[in-house]
Amino acid sequence: MKVRVIYGGMETITRDVRDLPQDDRSALERVIGHVLLETERVIVTVVNLNPKSESLPTAEEEEIPQWWKVYEGLDDEEIDRLDDAIRQRANLTRDVG
Repeated sequence: MKVRVIYGGMETITRDVRDLPQDDRSALERVIGHVLLETERVIVTVVNLNPKSESLPTAEEEEIPQWWKVYEGLDDEEIDRLDDAIRQRANLTRDVG
């Protein structure tokens, strides 16, 4: 698994240890301070302590999770109909009287 997400001034990188090249794994083990197991996942969050100094780069298209594109290709009317159905199904707008 290899995921990079940039949101709200933070960058989060997720890597499965078993997928890391040995040099990268060794570097992370030195930073973390212990040996990593094959069954572990490393999640690193990078936070800009001075957000006004520079902004983070935009994530590339291939790095955006597919579920973020749930409304892609729908017009406003279709999105409203879908949203209404989801809210009713979740009992958030169901008439009770």
